Amino acid sequence: MTEAIDRSLLRPHAEQAYASELSALARTDDRPRPPSWRLSPWAVVTYLLGGVLTDGTTITPKYVGPRRLVEVAVATLATDRALLLLGVPGTAKTWVSEHLSAAISGASTLLVQGTSGTPEEAIRYGWNYARLLAEGPTDGALVPSPVLTAMREGRIARIEELTRIPADVQDALITILSEKTLPIPELATEVQATKGFNVIATANDRDRGVNELSSALRRRFNTVVLPLPATEEEEVAIVTRRVEQLGSALELPPVPAVAEEIRRVVSVFRELRSGATTDGRTKLKSPSGTLSTAEAISVITSGLALSAHFGDGVLRAADIAAGIVGSVIKDPVADSVVWNEYLEAVVRERADWADFYRACREVSG
Repeated sequence: MTEAIDRSLLRPHAEQAYASELSALARTDDRPRPPSWRLSPWAVVTYLLGGVLTDGTTITPKYVGPRRLVEVAVATLATDRALLLLGVPGTAKTWVSEHLSAAISGASTLLVQGTSGTPEEAIRYGWNYARLLAEGPTDGALVPSPVLTAMREGRIARIEELTRIPADVQDALITILSEKTLPIPELATEVQATKGFNVIATANDRDRGVNELSSALRRRFNTVVLPLPATEEEEVAIVTRRVEQLGSALELPPVPAVAEEIRRVVSVFRELRSGATTDGRTKLKSPSGTLSTAEAISVITSGLALSAHFGDGVLRAADIAAGIVGSVIKDPVADSVVWNEYLEAVVRERADWADFYRACREVSG
């Protein structure tokens, strides 16, 4: 029997939100499981991509994309190689990382958030200085990092935005990933990884201030590149599903007729990303931002809130205009030119987009 989700939580962890699906998979999964894994690799892939189990339970898809990429990612984690999920912002790297950890280890919370200020202690260990002064270096005074905890317990550790971590801190992973051990010289001992331990890291190379991985560290990872959705239909399906989930989690009042506006936002983002209209007849300049699927989800969700609380309860062009303009115009000078050219050359010429053109013009000024 699974615990009920605490409805007061703004965003439950994957293992909380999908506890019933994980439980159903564990019950019906009769395939071989690697040491310490909660599910077999086949069941993990089913959890990520969705399917119907032998007992009739429907597993909802968590990721929409090439099956082979997910299979490679899961197979990597069943070996002694760490996994690096690479892609432009908004390609669901963090989302996939969280769900892989939840399915394999039953928990996704052993997390190191990479920033330019991430210290080495976040990857190795630190000290409780009050106890350190009172007792000296003891196991009780040691504060384990999420990576060290994962090594001890045979679980998955997650490292977000690996390339934003300073290079000398990144290199603390080399011994952990190659030797599967973490020396603790202050205690004249070491922690050896328990079977089932592995690391999932995420990174993108579009952020400014990126610290490239050393060749020694890169060799310790198997890299899987997560692409943007291949087709408009695929991206619309992703946005629709996530908007429904977010609307339910945020308890937004129900707002009908979102399909047309979702498709419109997705079309705008895809055209500006690719530098050409859908029919290929008009070349376009691309803005400085990524215009990812995640941003499209945010635009629609914000529009739903506007419509529910300040509109007539029906999602309209005016509800999404401000969000979409804010997503496109990151550089006030260069991106404004790109956006205005797109409005005049493309949006204005589409007869069924007249309401969208007017709404965007009102916001853009």
